[in-house]
Amino acid sequence: MIKHILAISGSLRNTSSNTNILKACAALAPDGVKITLYEGLDKLPYFSPELDGEGAVPVVAVQDLREQLKKADAVIFCTPEYAFGVPGVLKNALDWIVSSGEFYDKPTAVISASPLATGGDKANASLVQTLTVMSAIIKEENKLPIPVVRTKMDAAGNIIDKELETALVQVIRSLV
Repeated sequence: MIKHILAISGSLRNTSSNTNILKACAALAPDGVKITLYEGLDKLPYFSPELDGEGAVPVVAVQDLREQLKKADAVIFCTPEYAFGVPGVLKNALDWIVSSGEFYDKPTAVISASPLATGGDKANASLVQTLTVMSAIIKEENKLPIPVVRTKMDAAGNIIDKELETALVQVIRSLV
C-alpha cells in the first residue's frame, strides 16, 4: 500500500497555482497517506553528465532528490506549461534522474494547471512521455489537465471548485 507520496511542483513561484494544488492534495490525502512537497527544485545545478559520472563529487541537492524519490511510494507532479512544454527547472530535475532509476515501476500522477482552456495539455503530455521513458507507471486516470485554473482557486490558493476537488481526490485514490 502507498503510504508516502512525494509531490513535485514544476513552478518556483511563491504564489504558484501548481504548488497550491499539491498543497491541497496533501490536505485531501486519506488517513494513513502522507503527501510531502519537494522543495529543492531551485537548488539543483544545471544537469551535466560530468557532474554525475564515475569519479565526480556527488552533488548534495541531486543526492537529496534521489533519496526523496527512493523513499516515496509514489510521486505526483503538478506543472505549468511554458512554450507548450514543461518548465526548464522541472526538465532539469528529471535529467538528473534519467540514469539513476528512481522512477522504475514508481506509481506516478501528472497534473498540469493553466490559466488557458487547454489546461496545459501539452506540458502534461510531454511530462508523461518523459516519465514513461524513465519507466514510471502512469495510469490514464492519473493524468489530469486543469483548465482555467484561476477560476477554481481563491486568492489565497484554496480550491473553490468542487469538481476539481473531486478530480484530485480521484487521482490520489488511484495512486494509493
